[in-house]
Amino acid sequence: MGAIVVFSSTIFLFLFLPLVLLLYYNPWFKTINIRNKILLLVSLIFYAVGEPRFIVLLLLSIIIGWYAALQIEKIKSESLRKWLLIAAVSIHILVLFIFKYLVFTIKQLNSLFGSHITVSNIVLPLGISFFTFQILSYLFDVYNKKVHAQKSLLNVALYISMFPQLVAGPIVRYDLIEQQILNRRESINQVSEGMLQFIYGLAKKVIIADYIAQVADNIFNAGMPVSVGTAWLGAIAYTLQIYFDFSGYSDMAIGLGRIFGFKFAENFNYPYISKSITEFWRRWHISLGSWFRDYVYIPLGGNRVSTARWIVNLLIVWSLTGIWHGANYTFWVWGMMYFILLVFEHYVNIKKYLGIFSHVYTLFWVILGWVLFRSESIDTAVNYMGMMFGYGSTGFIDNIFYYYLYNSRVILLLGVLLSTPIYVWLSKKVFSQKNFLLVEPLTAIFLFLVTIVLVIGSSYHPFIYFNF
Repeated sequence: MGAIVVFSSTIFLFLFLPLVLLLYYNPWFKTINIRNKILLLVSLIFYAVGEPRFIVLLLLSIIIGWYAALQIEKIKSESLRKWLLIAAVSIHILVLFIFKYLVFTIKQLNSLFGSHITVSNIVLPLGISFFTFQILSYLFDVYNKKVHAQKSLLNVALYISMFPQLVAGPIVRYDLIEQQILNRRESINQVSEGMLQFIYGLAKKVIIADYIAQVADNIFNAGMPVSVGTAWLGAIAYTLQIYFDFSGYSDMAIGLGRIFGFKFAENFNYPYISKSITEFWRRWHISLGSWFRDYVYIPLGGNRVSTARWIVNLLIVWSLTGIWHGANYTFWVWGMMYFILLVFEHYVNIKKYLGIFSHVYTLFWVILGWVLFRSESIDTAVNYMGMMFGYGSTGFIDNIFYYYLYNSRVILLLGVLLSTPIYVWLSKKVFSQKNFLLVEPLTAIFLFLVTIVLVIGSSYHPFIYFNF
């Protein structure tokens, strides 16, 4: 994977992005049509440099989706439209299956039947889960006559491959940006808003997520028993890391989109303040949740069916949600955990019965869920959770706990505070006042300078969701 696709890399920040902005906002290129072509070209270059092996795969996926949508709209026979949709969707799902799940499936078959089928490890194309889901949503919307099929291949290609959201989302729906592709106006205010959101996302990623990641990695990868306190500290560190990593990327993607005149929907809404698991999933990775809701859950009947059928519908959705994240039993079990909790909350009003403790209840299950999510196997997850509750641990507190807590106390506290809307509250109550109007831009400049120092000084800048 080329460094260009990592938004926090020096290549992206100091070479790719400045060149793209200079080209896009060149006074000679003022029409939307020309700017769309420029944005498409740089997006394809972005992916080709970052993932040269799979640029053809991306282009073929786009072409198939574009052509299939045109034919689905053109054909009058409902049965032929349905079969064409099934064929097009099957092709894209098959490609996703081959690259993401084939090796895992063959290994399970070998284990189950004692066979010896060999298959080479297959490299996962960057962003394949995200751009596949965008293509599928486009096909579904055309079939359901929610949108018209786009005649221009270039416009469809831009929708699918736009570099801000190409490799790790958020999952952008065609119906939400169709008019923005065809007719949008960039402004200084939009650009400044986009830059602010990009900088805030960059700071989330570099200042908080990358630092806390080292704490989480060192504890999870210790390879030896740790204390109860250390195990919980590692789990909490990962809980903060994955939020600031992914929400930081989403903020950068949304900010970049804003710079080019696009308005993407927000992908996170402070999920860790939730008072139920149901609420948590309305706030976490919103674009993925809404995708499964609109294209799987509701077509299956949603909650407008019998209780037994509703449970089956929810089971299907959460099985797919877990599997979407990766070819490992841990992801499926993670999805099943949330399925059980959501069914439970359907019948039990958590907020009513637990009151102020509903927040503790929610975070408890979320933290355990992230342990499962991060673990390489079910056994690894069980062993780690065991240490969290004293089984196999080295005691309640050890020196490792004190070491990481002391050295990370500032960033951990900052992470906890900024996972709440406290900054939003300050912005509305304090920073919006006349005497504080310069606070936000000065804060952004300061954060950008700090992140640049950290980016230059460190080579550790992984994005967790690049793996999915």
